[in-house]
Amino acid sequence: MECPYCGYHDSKVIDSRDVNDGIRRRRQCLRCNSRYTTYERLQPASLFVMKKDQRREEFDRNKLLTGLRKACEKRPLPTGTVDKLADDIEAELYRLGRSEVPSKVIGDMVMEGLKKLDHIAYIRFASVYRDFTDITALKQAVDILVSSQTETPVSSAQLPLLPEDNLKELAKSQRRNRR
Repeated sequence: MECPYCGYHDSKVIDSRDVNDGIRRRRQCLRCNSRYTTYERLQPASLFVMKKDQRREEFDRNKLLTGLRKACEKRPLPTGTVDKLADDIEAELYRLGRSEVPSKVIGDMVMEGLKKLDHIAYIRFASVYRDFTDITALKQAVDILVSSQTETPVSSAQLPLLPEDNLKELAKSQRRNRR
């Protein structure tokens, strides 16, 4: 480790602590006695994604994040939710312990995560991932989503289309009109 102040190649470790997913070390240069901090993190083995056309490419977290952010664009989700989902998916991929993972596995993990997170984001992602060719395929996906959920999660940040009083009034007037 080179000293950031004088460039000397040797230092001594004064203090070490575990932090999140690595080690924080406080060091002192043996030439100029300056102190600085380094962070060491375990670098996981390379993970490759096998595409549908049998091509292989290295796993890219940024591609995963881009897809998630596009699906969740303009949705009332708490800050950091998308990053947390990407972290969880990436951790699960490394936990599988395989050096090669089919893109279908990653896509299915994203679908599951979005299904729990936000139904609109789920449908947005599904429309690209499943490559719907017509409206009936999309309708089937929505019907499956609705039938699998007993109660649709409504974000507390999302406002209702109409206030509760207006909804009751509208329902009453519709009943009167039917008579």
